[in-house]
Amino acid sequence: MSTLLAQVEACLNSRPLEALTEDPDDTAALTPGHFLIGTALNAVPEPSLTTTPETRLTRWQLVQRMKQHFWDRWSREYLHSLNHRPKWWKSDTAVEVGRLCILRNENSPPNKWPLARVTHTHPGEDGHVRVVTVRTASSTFTRPVNRLILLPMQRDREADEQK
Repeated sequence: MSTLLAQVEACLNSRPLEALTEDPDDTAALTPGHFLIGTALNAVPEPSLTTTPETRLTRWQLVQRMKQHFWDRWSREYLHSLNHRPKWWKSDTAVEVGRLCILRNENSPPNKWPLARVTHTHPGEDGHVRVVTVRTASSTFTRPVNRLILLPMQRDREADEQK
């Protein structure tokens, strides 16, 4: 049980809080792990055991399956809580070039958050941005805005404090 709790704690402390720098070439994010050990928490990738019957698993694999179940559910619910949903009559100007975001991906392994920077916005005919081009550490993608989770920025927090 203590092994499972330590792995769950690592999952919780690996979540990105905000961008480390305003540099558009940097895709690193500040995590609670930075406050605990001075760097981001890493985990060894392991094969998914969610589809394997429980009767065929060893004790270690059963613990890993419980961790994967926790990760699947928690990461889905955590990303849902970060999703910004403004009213339809307000213009959403939060999507801008240089903004750090999480790519929503259901297949991400535990403690891995696919981070990217917005490099280009593609506004529609009505002027609203619904598609953006993002750059990860290894490649560039074109993604719809609803598949991104924008991380807060320092100036967003300052604007909220002035209100």
